[in-house]
Amino acid sequence: MFNYKDVLETIEMVEREHLDIRTVTMGISLLPCIRGTAEETARSVYDVVCKKAENIVKVTSDLSAEYGIPIVNRRVSVTPVSLICAAFADRADVVGRALDEAAKQLGIDFLGGYSALVHKGMAGYERTFIESIPDVLATTDRLCSSVNIGSSKSGINMDAVALMGDVIKRTASATADRDGFGCAKLVVFCNAVEDNPFMAGAFHGTGESDAVINVGVSGPGVVQHAIEAVPDADLSVLAETIKRTAFKITRAGQLIAGEAAKRLGAEFGIVDLSLAPTPARGDSVAQILEEMGLECVGTHGTTACLAMLNDAVKKGGVMASSRVGGLSGAFIPVSEDIGMIESAERGVLCMDKLEAMTAVCSVGLDMIAVPGDTPADTISAIIADEAAIGMINNKTTAVRVIPAPGKKVGDQVNFGGLLGRAPVMPVHGQSASRFIRRGGLIPAPIHSNKN
Repeated sequence: MFNYKDVLETIEMVEREHLDIRTVTMGISLLPCIRGTAEETARSVYDVVCKKAENIVKVTSDLSAEYGIPIVNRRVSVTPVSLICAAFADRADVVGRALDEAAKQLGIDFLGGYSALVHKGMAGYERTFIESIPDVLATTDRLCSSVNIGSSKSGINMDAVALMGDVIKRTASATADRDGFGCAKLVVFCNAVEDNPFMAGAFHGTGESDAVINVGVSGPGVVQHAIEAVPDADLSVLAETIKRTAFKITRAGQLIAGEAAKRLGAEFGIVDLSLAPTPARGDSVAQILEEMGLECVGTHGTTACLAMLNDAVKKGGVMASSRVGGLSGAFIPVSEDIGMIESAERGVLCMDKLEAMTAVCSVGLDMIAVPGDTPADTISAIIADEAAIGMINNKTTAVRVIPAPGKKVGDQVNFGGLLGRAPVMPVHGQSASRFIRRGGLIPAPIHSNKN
Protein backbone atom coordinates (compact mmCIF):
# COMPACT_ATOMS: atom_id res chain seq x y z
CA MET A 1 0.00 0.00 0.00
CA PHE A 2 1.09 3.57 -0.66
CA ASN A 3 1.17 5.95 2.30
CA TYR A 4 0.64 9.71 2.12
CA LYS A 5 4.37 10.35 1.84
CA ASP A 6 4.57 8.19 -1.31
CA VAL A 7 1.65 10.11 -2.81
CA LEU A 8 3.18 13.51 -1.99
CA GLU A 9 6.54 12.40 -3.35
CA THR A 10 4.98 11.33 -6.65
CA ILE A 11 3.09 14.63 -6.93
CA GLU A 12 6.33 16.54 -6.37
CA MET A 13 8.10 14.43 -8.99
CA VAL A 14 5.45 15.34 -11.56
CA GLU A 15 4.91 19.00 -10.68
CA ARG A 16 8.45 20.16 -9.88
CA GLU A 17 10.88 17.58 -11.26
CA HIS A 18 9.59 16.85 -14.79
CA LEU A 19 8.63 13.21 -14.18
CA ASP A 20 6.71 11.92 -17.16
CA ILE A 21 6.04 8.93 -19.34
CA ARG A 22 8.05 10.05 -22.33
CA THR A 23 6.32 7.73 -24.78
CA VAL A 24 3.75 4.98 -25.08
CA THR A 25 4.65 3.19 -28.30
CA MET A 26 2.54 0.50 -29.95
CA GLY A 27 4.54 -1.97 -32.03
CA ILE A 28 2.54 -3.41 -34.93
CA SER A 29 3.46 -6.30 -37.23
CA LEU A 30 3.02 -5.52 -40.92
CA LEU A 31 3.91 -9.00 -42.17
CA PRO A 32 0.22 -9.90 -42.80
CA CYS A 33 -0.05 -6.77 -44.99
CA ILE A 34 2.18 -8.01 -47.82
CA ARG A 35 0.33 -7.99 -51.13
CA GLY A 36 1.27 -8.33 -54.79
CA THR A 37 1.85 -4.63 -55.46
CA ALA A 38 3.10 -1.61 -53.58
CA GLU A 39 -0.28 0.10 -53.83
CA GLU A 40 -2.19 -2.88 -52.43
CA THR A 41 0.36 -3.31 -49.65
CA ALA A 42 0.18 0.41 -48.80
CA ARG A 43 -3.61 0.27 -48.47
CA SER A 44 -3.38 -2.76 -46.21
CA VAL A 45 -0.65 -1.14 -44.11
CA TYR A 46 -2.70 2.02 -43.63
CA ASP A 47 -5.80 0.06 -42.64
CA VAL A 48 -3.98 -2.22 -40.18
CA VAL A 49 -2.09 0.59 -38.44
CA CYS A 50 -5.19 2.77 -38.14
CA LYS A 51 -7.23 -0.15 -36.82
CA LYS A 52 -4.72 -1.47 -34.29
CA ALA A 53 -3.79 1.95 -32.89
CA GLU A 54 -7.10 3.77 -33.34
CA ASN A 55 -7.51 4.33 -29.59
CA ILE A 56 -3.92 5.02 -28.55
CA VAL A 57 -4.40 8.77 -28.12
CA LYS A 58 -7.66 8.45 -26.20
CA VAL A 59 -6.45 5.64 -23.93
CA THR A 60 -3.18 7.37 -23.05
CA SER A 61 -5.00 10.66 -22.41
CA ASP A 62 -7.39 8.85 -20.09
CA LEU A 63 -4.52 7.16 -18.24
CA SER A 64 -2.67 10.43 -17.84
CA ALA A 65 -5.76 12.03 -16.32
CA GLU A 66 -6.51 9.07 -14.05
CA TYR A 67 -3.00 8.66 -12.64
CA GLY A 68 -1.83 12.27 -12.79
CA ILE A 69 1.31 11.41 -14.74
CA PRO A 70 1.93 13.27 -17.99
CA ILE A 71 2.27 11.09 -21.10
CA VAL A 72 4.22 13.23 -23.52
CA ASN A 73 4.21 11.22 -26.76
CA ARG A 74 2.06 8.57 -28.43
CA ARG A 75 3.88 6.65 -31.11
CA VAL A 76 3.76 3.59 -33.34
CA SER A 77 6.56 1.34 -34.54
CA VAL A 78 6.18 -1.17 -37.37
CA THR A 79 7.96 -4.12 -38.94
CA PRO A 80 11.04 -2.93 -40.90
CA VAL A 81 9.47 -1.76 -44.13
CA SER A 82 12.27 -3.16 -46.30
CA LEU A 83 11.05 -6.66 -45.37
CA ILE A 84 7.52 -6.14 -46.61
CA CYS A 85 8.63 -4.33 -49.78
CA ALA A 86 11.24 -6.84 -50.96
CA ALA A 87 9.29 -7.67 -54.12
CA PHE A 88 8.86 -4.02 -55.10
CA ALA A 89 11.67 -2.15 -53.32
CA ASP A 90 11.67 0.56 -55.99
CA ARG A 91 8.13 1.47 -54.85
CA ALA A 92 8.72 1.34 -51.08
CA ASP A 93 8.08 5.08 -50.93
CA VAL A 94 4.38 4.36 -51.53
CA VAL A 95 4.25 2.35 -48.30
CA GLY A 96 6.28 5.00 -46.46
CA ARG A 97 3.82 7.71 -47.41
CA ALA A 98 0.87 5.52 -46.38
CA LEU A 99 2.46 5.12 -42.96
CA ASP A 100 2.92 8.88 -42.64
CA GLU A 101 -0.75 9.38 -43.50
CA ALA A 102 -1.71 6.79 -40.89
CA ALA A 103 0.33 8.65 -38.26
CA LYS A 104 -1.52 11.87 -39.09
CA GLN A 105 -4.87 10.12 -38.98
CA LEU A 106 -4.08 8.69 -35.53
CA GLY A 107 -2.80 12.01 -34.20
CA ILE A 108 0.53 10.56 -33.03
CA ASP A 109 3.80 12.50 -33.21
CA PHE A 110 6.09 9.92 -34.87
CA LEU A 111 5.90 6.52 -36.55
CA GLY A 112 9.08 4.46 -36.75
CA GLY A 113 10.03 1.54 -38.93
CA TYR A 114 11.00 2.78 -42.38
CA SER A 115 13.98 0.59 -41.64
CA ALA A 116 16.41 -1.99 -43.01
CA LEU A 117 18.54 -4.62 -41.28
CA VAL A 118 21.79 -5.07 -43.22
CA HIS A 119 24.28 -5.89 -40.47
CA LYS A 120 25.75 -8.93 -42.25
CA GLY A 121 24.97 -8.29 -45.89
CA MET A 122 22.92 -6.12 -48.18
CA ALA A 123 20.66 -7.70 -50.78
CA GLY A 124 19.78 -5.77 -53.91
CA TYR A 125 16.28 -4.95 -52.69
CA GLU A 126 17.71 -3.60 -49.42
CA ARG A 127 20.11 -1.28 -51.22
CA THR A 128 17.24 -0.02 -53.38
CA PHE A 129 15.15 0.52 -50.26
CA ILE A 130 17.93 2.43 -48.46
CA GLU A 131 18.43 4.63 -51.51
CA SER A 132 14.79 5.74 -51.14
CA ILE A 133 15.25 7.09 -47.60
CA PRO A 134 16.28 10.70 -48.44
CA ASP A 135 13.30 11.35 -50.67
CA VAL A 136 10.82 9.66 -48.34
CA LEU A 137 12.02 11.55 -45.24
CA ALA A 138 11.95 14.81 -47.18
CA THR A 139 8.35 14.32 -48.30
CA THR A 140 6.83 12.98 -45.07
CA ASP A 141 6.34 14.66 -41.70
CA ARG A 142 6.09 11.98 -39.01
CA LEU A 143 7.82 8.96 -40.52
CA CYS A 144 11.16 7.89 -39.00
CA SER A 145 13.85 5.66 -40.46
CA SER A 146 16.69 3.49 -39.18
CA VAL A 147 19.30 1.15 -40.62
CA ASN A 148 21.17 -1.51 -38.64
CA ILE A 149 24.67 -1.86 -40.12
CA GLY A 150 26.41 -4.08 -37.57
CA SER A 151 26.18 -6.40 -34.59
CA SER A 152 28.43 -8.15 -32.10
CA LYS A 153 27.62 -11.49 -33.74
CA SER A 154 28.08 -10.51 -37.38
CA GLY A 155 30.59 -7.64 -37.43
CA ILE A 156 30.17 -4.34 -39.28
CA ASN A 157 28.93 -4.18 -42.86
CA MET A 158 31.23 -1.48 -44.23
CA ASP A 159 29.46 -1.41 -47.60
CA ALA A 160 26.33 -0.33 -45.74
CA VAL A 161 28.35 2.14 -43.65
CA ALA A 162 29.70 3.77 -46.82
CA LEU A 163 26.21 3.93 -48.29
CA MET A 164 24.74 5.52 -45.16
CA GLY A 165 27.26 8.37 -45.23
CA ASP A 166 25.94 9.27 -48.66
CA VAL A 167 22.29 8.74 -47.63
CA ILE A 168 22.68 11.10 -44.67
CA LYS A 169 24.22 13.78 -46.88
CA ARG A 170 21.40 13.41 -49.41
CA THR A 171 18.78 13.54 -46.68
CA ALA A 172 20.27 16.76 -45.33
CA SER A 173 20.33 18.26 -48.82
CA ALA A 174 16.73 17.24 -49.47
CA THR A 175 15.64 19.07 -46.30
CA ALA A 176 18.08 21.99 -46.56
CA ASP A 177 15.25 24.50 -46.08
CA ARG A 178 14.76 23.03 -42.57
CA ASP A 179 18.43 22.83 -41.47
CA GLY A 180 18.63 19.21 -42.61
CA PHE A 181 15.68 18.17 -40.46
CA GLY A 182 15.29 14.87 -42.30
CA CYS A 183 18.47 13.64 -40.62
CA ALA A 184 16.82 14.10 -37.21
CA LYS A 185 14.45 11.30 -38.26
CA LEU A 186 17.23 8.91 -39.36
CA VAL A 187 19.34 6.67 -37.10
CA VAL A 188 22.17 4.29 -38.00
CA PHE A 189 22.49 1.42 -35.49
CA CYS A 190 24.83 -1.30 -34.39
CA ASN A 191 23.07 -3.98 -32.32
CA ALA A 192 19.61 -2.48 -32.84
CA VAL A 193 16.96 -3.87 -30.49
CA GLU A 194 13.47 -5.01 -31.48
CA ASP A 195 11.54 -3.37 -28.64
CA ASN A 196 12.87 0.20 -28.52
CA PRO A 197 9.98 2.66 -27.91
CA PHE A 198 12.03 5.81 -28.59
CA MET A 199 12.26 7.63 -31.89
CA ALA A 200 13.72 7.97 -34.36
CA GLY A 201 15.09 4.42 -34.13
CA ALA A 202 12.04 2.39 -33.12
CA PHE A 203 10.89 -0.56 -35.21
CA HIS A 204 8.79 -3.63 -34.41
CA GLY A 205 10.99 -6.71 -34.51
CA THR A 206 10.07 -9.87 -36.36
CA GLY A 207 10.32 -11.81 -33.09
CA GLU A 208 7.50 -9.78 -31.57
CA SER A 209 3.77 -10.56 -31.57
CA ASP A 210 1.08 -8.78 -33.61
CA ALA A 211 0.69 -5.77 -31.32
CA VAL A 212 2.80 -4.82 -28.32
CA ILE A 213 2.91 -1.85 -25.95
CA ASN A 214 6.39 -0.60 -25.03
CA VAL A 215 6.72 2.36 -22.68
CA GLY A 216 9.62 4.76 -22.28
CA VAL A 217 9.84 6.51 -18.93
CA SER A 218 12.03 9.47 -18.16
CA GLY A 219 13.02 11.48 -15.15
CA PRO A 220 16.34 13.37 -15.35
CA GLY A 221 14.88 16.10 -13.16
CA VAL A 222 13.82 13.58 -10.53
CA VAL A 223 17.31 12.06 -10.42
CA GLN A 224 18.93 15.49 -10.24
CA HIS A 225 16.67 16.49 -7.34
CA ALA A 226 17.53 13.27 -5.48
CA ILE A 227 21.25 13.96 -5.88
CA GLU A 228 20.79 17.54 -4.68
CA ALA A 229 19.31 16.13 -1.46
CA VAL A 230 22.60 14.36 -0.60
CA PRO A 231 25.22 17.01 -1.50
CA ASP A 232 28.00 15.59 0.66
CA ALA A 233 27.40 11.86 0.10
CA ASP A 234 30.21 9.62 -1.07
CA LEU A 235 29.86 7.84 -4.40
CA SER A 236 28.51 4.60 -2.89
CA VAL A 237 25.64 6.48 -1.24
CA LEU A 238 25.14 8.51 -4.41
CA ALA A 239 24.82 5.36 -6.52
CA GLU A 240 22.30 3.92 -4.06
CA THR A 241 20.30 7.17 -4.19
CA ILE A 242 20.15 7.05 -7.99
CA LYS A 243 19.20 3.38 -7.90
CA ARG A 244 16.30 3.98 -5.52
CA THR A 245 15.07 6.88 -7.60
CA ALA A 246 15.20 4.83 -10.82
CA PHE A 247 13.16 2.15 -9.03
CA LYS A 248 10.36 4.63 -8.35
CA ILE A 249 10.40 6.02 -11.87
CA THR A 250 10.25 2.53 -13.37
CA ARG A 251 7.31 1.50 -11.20
CA ALA A 252 5.32 4.39 -12.64
CA GLY A 253 6.17 3.20 -16.15
CA GLN A 254 5.22 -0.38 -15.32
CA LEU A 255 1.82 0.77 -14.08
CA ILE A 256 1.05 2.80 -17.21
CA ALA A 257 2.39 0.12 -19.58
CA GLY A 258 0.26 -2.63 -18.08
CA GLU A 259 -2.92 -0.56 -18.14
CA ALA A 260 -2.30 0.75 -21.66
CA ALA A 261 -1.73 -2.77 -22.99
CA LYS A 262 -4.91 -4.04 -21.38
CA ARG A 263 -7.08 -1.22 -22.72
CA LEU A 264 -5.59 -1.31 -26.22
CA GLY A 265 -5.88 -5.08 -26.59
CA ALA A 266 -2.14 -5.53 -27.02
CA GLU A 267 0.58 -7.41 -25.18
CA PHE A 268 2.67 -5.67 -22.54
CA GLY A 269 6.16 -5.58 -24.00
CA ILE A 270 8.80 -3.71 -21.99
CA VAL A 271 9.53 -0.64 -19.93
CA ASP A 272 12.50 1.32 -21.26
CA LEU A 273 13.88 3.26 -18.30
CA SER A 274 16.18 5.55 -20.27
CA LEU A 275 16.81 9.01 -18.86
CA ALA A 276 15.73 10.98 -21.93
CA PRO A 277 16.30 14.73 -21.55
CA THR A 278 14.45 17.67 -23.07
CA PRO A 279 15.68 21.20 -23.82
CA ALA A 280 13.92 22.39 -20.64
CA ARG A 281 16.19 23.44 -17.78
CA GLY A 282 15.93 20.94 -14.93
CA ASP A 283 15.30 18.05 -17.32
CA SER A 284 18.89 17.44 -18.35
CA VAL A 285 21.28 14.49 -18.09
CA ALA A 286 24.19 16.93 -18.33
CA GLN A 287 22.94 18.78 -15.26
CA ILE A 288 22.78 15.49 -13.35
CA LEU A 289 26.46 14.92 -14.10
CA GLU A 290 27.28 18.45 -13.01
CA GLU A 291 25.33 17.94 -9.78
CA MET A 292 27.50 14.86 -9.20
CA GLY A 293 30.52 17.16 -9.09
CA LEU A 294 31.59 18.28 -12.57
CA GLU A 295 32.05 21.98 -13.23
CA CYS A 296 30.86 21.43 -16.79
CA VAL A 297 29.84 18.29 -18.65
CA GLY A 298 32.54 17.26 -21.09
CA THR A 299 35.43 17.94 -18.75
CA HIS A 300 37.67 15.18 -17.38
CA GLY A 301 35.66 12.82 -15.19
CA THR A 302 32.53 13.02 -17.35
CA THR A 303 32.80 9.45 -18.63
CA ALA A 304 33.23 8.07 -15.11
CA CYS A 305 30.21 10.01 -13.82
CA LEU A 306 28.09 8.86 -16.74
CA ALA A 307 29.14 5.23 -16.27
CA MET A 308 28.06 5.30 -12.64
CA LEU A 309 24.78 7.03 -13.47
CA ASN A 310 23.94 4.56 -16.23
CA ASP A 311 24.71 1.51 -14.10
CA ALA A 312 22.70 2.78 -11.13
CA VAL A 313 19.70 3.56 -13.35
CA LYS A 314 19.77 0.03 -14.79
CA LYS A 315 20.07 -1.59 -11.35
CA GLY A 316 17.13 0.39 -10.03
CA GLY A 317 15.05 -0.43 -13.08
CA VAL A 318 15.54 -4.18 -13.01
CA MET A 319 14.57 -4.19 -9.33
CA ALA A 320 11.28 -2.53 -10.26
CA SER A 321 10.23 -4.58 -13.27
CA SER A 322 10.92 -7.94 -14.85
CA ARG A 323 10.10 -6.39 -18.24
CA VAL A 324 12.91 -3.88 -18.59
CA GLY A 325 14.09 -3.68 -22.19
CA GLY A 326 14.62 -1.34 -25.10
CA LEU A 327 17.73 0.79 -24.59
CA SER A 328 17.45 1.61 -20.85
CA GLY A 329 20.10 3.95 -19.57
CA ALA A 330 21.04 7.61 -20.02
CA PHE A 331 20.65 9.41 -23.35
CA ILE A 332 23.05 12.17 -24.40
CA PRO A 333 21.40 13.86 -27.42
CA VAL A 334 23.13 17.22 -27.80
CA SER A 335 20.25 19.24 -29.24
CA GLU A 336 17.72 17.84 -26.76
CA ASP A 337 19.63 18.58 -23.53
CA ILE A 338 20.14 22.17 -22.36
CA GLY A 339 23.29 21.24 -20.42
CA MET A 340 24.83 19.50 -23.44
CA ILE A 341 23.93 22.48 -25.65
CA GLU A 342 25.58 24.98 -23.32
CA SER A 343 28.70 22.87 -22.88
CA ALA A 344 29.05 22.43 -26.65
CA GLU A 345 28.62 26.19 -27.12
CA ARG A 346 31.45 26.78 -24.63
CA GLY A 347 33.68 24.38 -26.53
CA VAL A 348 34.06 22.00 -23.57
CA LEU A 349 31.97 19.18 -25.05
CA CYS A 350 33.47 17.95 -28.31
CA MET A 351 32.82 15.06 -30.69
CA ASP A 352 35.68 12.95 -29.32
CA LYS A 353 34.44 13.27 -25.73
CA LEU A 354 30.91 12.42 -26.79
CA GLU A 355 32.25 9.30 -28.50
CA ALA A 356 34.01 8.25 -25.27
CA MET A 357 30.80 8.81 -23.30
CA THR A 358 28.83 6.54 -25.64
CA ALA A 359 30.93 3.58 -24.52
CA VAL A 360 29.21 3.68 -21.11
CA CYS A 361 25.68 4.95 -21.76
CA SER A 362 22.62 4.26 -23.90
CA VAL A 363 22.79 4.61 -27.67
CA GLY A 364 25.47 6.94 -29.03
CA LEU A 365 26.27 10.09 -30.99
CA ASP A 366 22.82 11.60 -31.00
CA MET A 367 21.37 14.79 -32.50
CA ILE A 368 24.75 16.31 -33.29
CA ALA A 369 24.96 19.06 -35.91
CA VAL A 370 28.14 19.17 -38.00
CA PRO A 371 29.18 21.50 -40.84
CA GLY A 372 27.16 21.10 -44.00
CA ASP A 373 30.27 20.54 -46.11
CA THR A 374 31.35 17.50 -44.05
CA PRO A 375 32.22 14.79 -46.61
CA ALA A 376 30.07 11.68 -46.80
CA ASP A 377 33.14 9.52 -46.10
CA THR A 378 33.74 11.42 -42.85
CA ILE A 379 30.17 10.75 -41.77
CA SER A 380 30.66 7.08 -42.65
CA ALA A 381 33.84 7.04 -40.55
CA ILE A 382 31.93 8.52 -37.59
CA ILE A 383 29.35 5.74 -38.01
CA ALA A 384 32.11 3.10 -38.20
CA ASP A 385 33.75 4.36 -34.99
CA GLU A 386 30.48 4.30 -33.10
CA ALA A 387 29.52 0.87 -34.48
CA ALA A 388 32.89 -0.49 -33.36
CA ILE A 389 32.17 0.61 -29.78
CA GLY A 390 28.84 -1.20 -29.90
CA MET A 391 30.24 -4.32 -31.56
CA ILE A 392 33.16 -4.76 -29.15
CA ASN A 393 31.17 -3.90 -26.03
CA ASN A 394 28.09 -5.93 -27.02
CA LYS A 395 25.79 -2.93 -26.63
CA THR A 396 23.52 -0.85 -28.80
CA THR A 397 25.17 2.19 -30.32
CA ALA A 398 23.85 4.62 -32.89
CA VAL A 399 24.56 7.75 -34.87
CA ARG A 400 22.04 10.51 -35.55
CA VAL A 401 24.11 13.29 -37.04
CA ILE A 402 22.91 16.32 -39.01
CA PRO A 403 25.28 17.82 -41.63
CA ALA A 404 23.51 21.19 -41.63
CA PRO A 405 23.41 22.58 -45.17
CA GLY A 406 25.14 25.94 -45.50
CA LYS A 407 26.14 25.98 -41.83
CA LYS A 408 29.65 26.13 -40.39
CA VAL A 409 31.17 25.64 -36.93
CA GLY A 410 29.64 28.09 -34.48
CA ASP A 411 26.33 28.40 -36.33
CA GLN A 412 23.15 26.87 -34.94
CA VAL A 413 20.34 24.64 -36.11
CA ASN A 414 16.94 24.91 -34.48
CA PHE A 415 14.30 22.19 -34.83
CA GLY A 416 12.02 23.30 -31.98
CA GLY A 417 10.03 21.20 -29.53
CA LEU A 418 11.67 18.10 -28.09
CA LEU A 419 14.30 18.10 -30.84
CA GLY A 420 15.63 21.43 -29.60
CA ARG A 421 18.59 23.33 -31.00
CA ALA A 422 22.27 22.57 -31.44
CA PRO A 423 25.50 24.40 -32.18
CA VAL A 424 27.34 23.15 -35.24
CA MET A 425 30.31 21.18 -33.87
CA PRO A 426 33.67 20.63 -35.58
CA VAL A 427 34.80 17.32 -37.03
CA HIS A 428 38.34 16.29 -37.88
CA GLY A 429 39.42 17.46 -41.30
CA GLN A 430 41.73 14.56 -42.12
CA SER A 431 40.21 12.04 -44.52
CA ALA A 432 39.27 8.42 -43.81
CA SER A 433 38.16 7.91 -47.41
CA ARG A 434 40.61 5.11 -48.27
CA PHE A 435 39.49 3.14 -45.23
CA ILE A 436 35.76 3.58 -45.94
CA ARG A 437 36.12 2.76 -49.64
CA ARG A 438 37.74 -0.61 -48.93
CA GLY A 439 34.26 -1.97 -48.22
CA GLY A 440 33.66 -5.50 -47.08
CA LEU A 441 32.98 -6.66 -43.55
CA ILE A 442 34.79 -5.84 -40.32
CA PRO A 443 34.76 -9.31 -38.73
CA ALA A 444 32.90 -9.95 -35.51
CA PRO A 445 35.06 -9.92 -32.34
CA ILE A 446 36.33 -13.16 -30.86
CA HIS A 447 33.85 -13.03 -27.99
CA SER A 448 31.01 -13.42 -30.50
CA ASN A 449 31.87 -17.12 -30.81
CA LYS A 450 29.80 -18.31 -27.85
CA ASN A 451 27.87 -21.30 -29.17
